[in-house]
Formats: sequence, structure tokens, C-alpha cells
Amino acid sequence: MREKLKAFRVTLFLTLIMAAALPRPATAAESPMKPIEDNPVIYFLLFDQLEYRINKGADTFHWDVQGWVGGDYNRLWIKTEGDQRLSAESGGEAEVQFLYSRLISPYFDFQAGMRHDEVYGKGPNRSRTFAVMGLQGLALYWFETDLSLFVSENGSVSARFTGEYDLPLTQRLVLQPRVETELAFQEVRAFDVGEGFNDIELGVRLRYEIRREFAPYVGLSWTRLLSETADIARAKGESIDNLAIIIGVRMWF
Repeated sequence: MREKLKAFRVTLFLTLIMAAALPRPATAAESPMKPIEDNPVIYFLLFDQLEYRINKGADTFHWDVQGWVGGDYNRLWIKTEGDQRLSAESGGEAEVQFLYSRLISPYFDFQAGMRHDEVYGKGPNRSRTFAVMGLQGLALYWFETDLSLFVSENGSVSARFTGEYDLPLTQRLVLQPRVETELAFQEVRAFDVGEGFNDIELGVRLRYEIRREFAPYVGLSWTRLLSETADIARAKGESIDNLAIIIGVRMWF
């Protein structure tokens, strides 16, 4: 019995020595590994349309760019689009939006903020500012949609809907049909806008993705003014429809 007790003491002593010799685990403060960020700040910038348009009248350069910075649920967005005439009679129009965006479902963001428009060129420059509220995301069958409601500084109310769909033809060749339309609830003569549906634009672009981030494309875009907006254009001797040939590039970061 005495021999067994002695052997137990020796074993316990050796165990304690070995335990003391083993390195202790590092604490969170001492660990060289950084903790995993579950809500990192990320960004995205998409040049969806940078294109030269061959029109019936003056050719134009058109852009449609949007980007955001933030996390999975809350983001700050910027959107801008416009047209610059490429002729002796220079001028054009531009729009920029600054928005707060909140994820409200797996596929849709609610957005709110402001929009500012500038029309410049022949005659005095004109500008106006809007409050913006809208929804942007993926509808059924992966249609990209953007629905916005605008209230101008003068109280006029309008809305815009944009929808587009990417149809892969090969691993690199993608066909993208697109539709955009605007609706005004009041007439705004200063900006040649009538009450009702203002216009509709139908386009199709065929792009070749050299890389996913860089894709030149060609396409067609048909625009037609509608209802009272078309009447205003006719009274000024302007065309109410236009078919444009498009050459452009799409890229993102």
C-alpha cells in the first residue's frame, strides 16, 4: 500500500511539472489573430452606361453611374446620369442623387434622400431639387428594378421606373434588355414636362465581358415622348421620338 501511494505521488508530481512547462493559450489581447469582422465597411462602383449615341439629330455622350459604401444593412448611395450633346450647339442635362439605403428584405433596399437636376446649353440654365423615396433590388426571375418617387422644391410630384435583365448567351456574351418610363402628376412647363406619362425608353445592349469587371457593348435605344409632354415638344417643333445606335463600355470596381 505504501509503495502504491509513493508511485501515485511521483506521478502527480511529474504531471504538475509537465503542465507548468506547456505554453499557456494566448488571451484575446495577446493573440496575433485579429477578430473576425461580421459587419465590414465595403464599397461598390458601377459604370453601367458610358456610351456614344448616334441620334437622328446631334450625337450625344450618355452616362449612368451608381455606387455605394456601407455594410450589409445600411449604405450611402450616389447615382448620376445625363446626356451631353456632341455638336456645335453644346449643352445637355445631368442628374445626381444622394441616398440613404436600408435593406428591408433579402432582395430589396428602401432608399431616401435628395436629387438635383441641371439643364444647360442654349438659353438660361435651369435647375431643380427633389426629395426622393424609392425601392431598388431584384424582382422575380432576377429582374433588376428601381422605382422612385420624387417631390420637387415646388411641390410637383413625379415617379420613375427602370427595369433591366441580364440574359447570358455564352460565358462572356450577355444580352441586356432595358425599359425606363417616367410619370408626372403635375405639368411643369419650365422643364417641358406635361401631366401624365412623360416618356418611355426601350433599349437593348449586347456586351462582351473581357473580364467581369470590363465589358464593351453595342446596342439600340428607342425613346418616345408621351401624352402632354409630346404635345409640348410638337408645339416647339421638336421630334417626339428617337432611335439611337449605341457604342459603349460597362465596368465596375
